[in-house]
Amino acid sequence: MIKVSDLCRSYGDFKAVDHVSATIERGEVVGLLGHNGAGKSTIMKMMTGFLEPTAGTISIDGLQIGKDTPSIQQRIGYLPENCPVWPEMNVMEYLQYQGRLHGVEEDALNHAVATTIRRTELKEKASQSIQTLSRGYRQRVGVAQAILHNPDIIILDEPTNGLDPTQIRHMRSLIAELAEHATVIISTHILQEVQAVCERVLILRAGKLVVDSTLDALQSGHTLLIQLDNPKAMGYLGQIDGVASVTPRTDSEHHGYALTAAANIAPDVATAVHNHGDKLYAMQPELRDLETVFAEVNAADANVDAMNSQEVHV
Repeated sequence: MIKVSDLCRSYGDFKAVDHVSATIERGEVVGLLGHNGAGKSTIMKMMTGFLEPTAGTISIDGLQIGKDTPSIQQRIGYLPENCPVWPEMNVMEYLQYQGRLHGVEEDALNHAVATTIRRTELKEKASQSIQTLSRGYRQRVGVAQAILHNPDIIILDEPTNGLDPTQIRHMRSLIAELAEHATVIISTHILQEVQAVCERVLILRAGKLVVDSTLDALQSGHTLLIQLDNPKAMGYLGQIDGVASVTPRTDSEHHGYALTAAANIAPDVATAVHNHGDKLYAMQPELRDLETVFAEVNAADANVDAMNSQEVHV
């Protein structure tokens, strides 16, 4: 449904987005992640037609940003990071105004506004001036204007910003409901939210796409962690059929090893340990959740910085 090809955005010599390519299918819930300045919001602005790419293309169902921007924008609901709301309006007035901007027919406008207010739990604030609302309620108003016209694509930049725990749970439920009929793209710094609602993640670092994976694939790593009483077990562990590599682990209570393999080798490892008379204290697959992946991305970033620093001093 959405195809991003070799997308770039530069500001002078600075590359905010550097040759990013990805495809997002209809109905997916995708988390767009990265540290501040990684290029997340820039990509979202280009996808919604608010910012022109320096190079590359964005196409949605055969329509292309630039040539077909107005047609694409009619199909998109967008919550920017700093949601622009009119503080002097009340909630209902603002949503009616937004509905007209989105092209909602006048005879359907009141029903659309009422439905959206119910979905975002704004009923008790509907007649209240936006300037009197808390940050969390303002954020809900921003989400409401993004989904008011039932768009095919919903792009939310930090949708849980300012929400309390109860509001966050409701937002998770709302995103799951929206995903039944729309493609949802979410940018957030809160990894737990991505873990809770997304099926797939795209992780950016310094404008480049460094991870494109489903959450299931991230969590199903092929590394087996074991702890033994033998500091010299690498020899026979590396000879087990299916083991690609063995790495000592110093972060374990006993003598730890990480075994990389393409399949489940736990039964063969247990048999080999028993046959060699060693004691097996622990054995478990390594879990690579989002925090683990982020740590790896950070480590790669730090290594690049260190290498660059060394080059400068040479």
